[in-house]
Amino acid sequence: MDSNHQPAKRTKFSNMDEEILNEIYPAKVHAKKVVEYLRRRHGQDSDNINGVIYLEGQKTKMIEDSDQEQHFRQRRYFYYLSGCAVPDCYLVHEIENRKTTLFIPPIDPEDVIWSGLPLSPDEALKRYDVDEVRPTTDINSFLVSLSSSSREKVWTIEKQVSDQVTFLNFDAKDFTQLKEAINECRVTKNSYEVALVRKANQISGLAHDAVLRSVAHASNERELEAIFIEKCIANGCRDQAYHSIVASGENAATLHYQKNNEPLHGRLNLLLDAGGEYHCYAADITRTFPINGTFTKESREIYDIVYRMQEECIKMVTEEVQWERVHEHAHKVAIEGLLKLGILSGDPGEIFDARTSVAFFPHGLGHYLGMDTHDTGGQPNYQDVDSMFKYLRVRGTLPAGSIVTVEPGIYFCRFIIEPYLQDPRHARYINQEVLDRYWTVGGVRIEDNVLVTENGYENLTTAVKDADEMERIIQESR
Repeated sequence: MDSNHQPAKRTKFSNMDEEILNEIYPAKVHAKKVVEYLRRRHGQDSDNINGVIYLEGQKTKMIEDSDQEQHFRQRRYFYYLSGCAVPDCYLVHEIENRKTTLFIPPIDPEDVIWSGLPLSPDEALKRYDVDEVRPTTDINSFLVSLSSSSREKVWTIEKQVSDQVTFLNFDAKDFTQLKEAINECRVTKNSYEVALVRKANQISGLAHDAVLRSVAHASNERELEAIFIEKCIANGCRDQAYHSIVASGENAATLHYQKNNEPLHGRLNLLLDAGGEYHCYAADITRTFPINGTFTKESREIYDIVYRMQEECIKMVTEEVQWERVHEHAHKVAIEGLLKLGILSGDPGEIFDARTSVAFFPHGLGHYLGMDTHDTGGQPNYQDVDSMFKYLRVRGTLPAGSIVTVEPGIYFCRFIIEPYLQDPRHARYINQEVLDRYWTVGGVRIEDNVLVTENGYENLTTAVKDADEMERIIQESR
């Protein structure tokens, strides 16, 4: 690695983070933030932001033609204002007096036989940032009692209200603005949320390290996926934030490769894009490394370019940085590197303007991260006619407190590149004879999770990515 490019700083999960997570999830802080957003949005009409916020958790769902339940994943809008991951719950937040009431399922004696006692109201009141806990059977009578005292407006989310729940006694109902408000509020994280993402990164980093130490002994992609998941579960991430990408050889040229079941024999590298979920908050980490412990010349050349792309882009991250400019910089570094290798030829400015580098780096530089892997609030424009920005999931400036992934890549995908080779506007810049030496590299992507701060950034991801260090770990693990 070029000694002139010092690695971007990274921060580990600390005792302070542990102390923060010993507190209760700050649901009422989030509720206040959402109400303040609605009031700012309404400006002079902010006095009309009154009444109650109503949200429902995800329902228990059964697998079709089976008596088994589907895997449960809590609705993120409900969790943001409750911190509760229990199925079949409701929440009411009274805007004027800032009172939050959580409704949990009552005890079903028959279900206790099979599943044990559920969460009790007293336990829920201690565990969650709410003022009162009631059984879900009380929901309609409770709403009726509020409709005459809360200035008769209910804010909720369309298609997330059960048929049996009624708002008939409310004169005003808004089914659209609450979702937008929560989406925008989720962009910036408080210290509790940052600690959750940092914890997810810590555990996911252990899992990435376990795969790195096992790859030389594995024979199939599925073995490495199993190792990653096992390490996550054993350390506290019961769920995965997304379906892992365990792509060997040329499979790594497929951005969201899903099969994860092909043999490793005869293939050069492994791209592992995987992250655990900790208490509904995600990690999203990608590493690429040589299966046998030593990068080939071509693989190392591409890795070093992507590493430089990522490191320089991370160092650009700060409050109010224009994300499009950071994305453009990644392309300029890629063009410079591919020109040095001879894969591209010509004037770098002309190549950039022609968007020829999109053939090798077709996706956006990153996305917001939080309760969802592709978190809310990025305002992407998938109708953008500019191919360089079409798949950029975040547009505009980055606010302090947001967490963004920085994940540049260079890929040798025949399906994407071959049309460029047939287009004279791009073919003039691509040396196919040199390119042919790189197909087996597949693809290289490096991805970290970066907290935007007022004066810069914190890299929350600690999984090893230095090429020499990864080679050493693999070789010593044989």
